[in-house]
Amino acid sequence: MKPLKEKDLIKQHIKILNGLKFKSGLFSASKPTVSTGYDKAWLRDNFYECIAFEVTKDWQTVKQTYRALLDIFLKHEDKITMAIASKPAYTHEYIHARYHPETFEEFWEEWGNKQNDAIGCILFKIGELEKVKEIKILENEADYRIVQKLVDYLSTLEYWHDPDSGIWEENEEVHASSVGACVAGLEMVKDLKGINVHPEIIKKGYQALAKLLPRESDKKFVDLALLSLIWPYEVTTKGQTKEILKNVEYHLLKNKGVIRYKGDAYYNKNLDNISEEAEWTFGLSWLSIIYSQLGNKKKAKKFLDMTIDTENTEGEVPELYYSNSEKNNENSPLGWSESLFITALYEMNHKHLDLKNPNPKKKSTKKKNGNTKKKN
Repeated sequence: MKPLKEKDLIKQHIKILNGLKFKSGLFSASKPTVSTGYDKAWLRDNFYECIAFEVTKDWQTVKQTYRALLDIFLKHEDKITMAIASKPAYTHEYIHARYHPETFEEFWEEWGNKQNDAIGCILFKIGELEKVKEIKILENEADYRIVQKLVDYLSTLEYWHDPDSGIWEENEEVHASSVGACVAGLEMVKDLKGINVHPEIIKKGYQALAKLLPRESDKKFVDLALLSLIWPYEVTTKGQTKEILKNVEYHLLKNKGVIRYKGDAYYNKNLDNISEEAEWTFGLSWLSIIYSQLGNKKKAKKFLDMTIDTENTEGEVPELYYSNSEKNNENSPLGWSESLFITALYEMNHKHLDLKNPNPKKKSTKKKNGNTKKKN
């Protein structure tokens, strides 16, 4: 690819992504006009949507988004306090995953509301921005107080063996991707001034991962969500990383994306929900980013080229394509897909600083089981 083409693509997709942003700083998952419910703001989606603005160094947008996320938690602080005092018995008592992008109100209907990874990913990014990138996110005593409560919330849940609906908001079981997000989040905030994280709750998270990996859960052998443990969380060993990538590419990789897992019913073309799983576009960008981080530029470019081919006739990267087809679903653009595409473009073009450690003179503070993480 020529540099000019990459610059044009980045500019085009940043504009598309900005089109999903509200005045509050939150991003909707897709266009506000879609009928699928993706006009709402997800905690997890905002985490991923904001990564594109990190690599393009738009710190104003990043800070505004995380200000809004903190304000959501502060708005619902009483609920969080109650959950810390007594572990929730019902799903509506958990911190919800979706909010109105302007009023910050919860959406109360059932939507797999137990999503521990959504809390882990926000803690992870707040810690990374504060400690590694030296971007000030926590502005006052209330911010530190609510971050501490998020830590205490995960501790009360005993996240390392708490069944949740996970990244795909579906069946409740213990998911490696959820446990890993929480481990990474707690690791990143544990050294922030005024934040107390008991080492035992991180240790138990790593022990749970060691038992689960390379599986996603008892019921799922391989899952697209496992890529998050390699990047951005970096909580896998070299052997686990190799095994996860091998399994994802062998079992889940398709022409227009990566299926989430075998037998996925979401937008499955087959009435029996077998063999016609939808192909998720951001899986290709995710693989490109990971291989770029691992130094395998050939495979990184291969998956980036495949991602470029997922642009639809509107020049957008949709959520997914129906199996073995050129037809995408209504969720176009998907903010998460747009952001990872932009990040993959930057990875290949060497125009961004290291997402994990932008200051070459400053060592990463990310550790694993008390030892500095070695590069794979």
